[in-house]
Amino acid sequence: MLFTKKIEPNCAYCKKGKAIDPETVLCKKKGVTPPDGACSAFRYDPLKRVPPRPVVPDFSRLKDEDFTL
Repeated sequence: MLFTKKIEPNCAYCKKGKAIDPETVLCKKKGVTPPDGACSAFRYDPLKRVPPRPVVPDFSRLKDEDFTL
């Protein structure tokens, strides 16, 4: 499931907040807050959430024998 109902409140991806820089969010309700802050007025905005980068596989330990049948 891509979007779950149980999203941990975070000012970085709230509808009421706007990122000023990576360490600061301007909230309509609370004013200037840290991005990991939250309040009771939190409303989730899925377009503001940045998913983590996928893990890059490490192929250096594989040998040619691993790819033959």
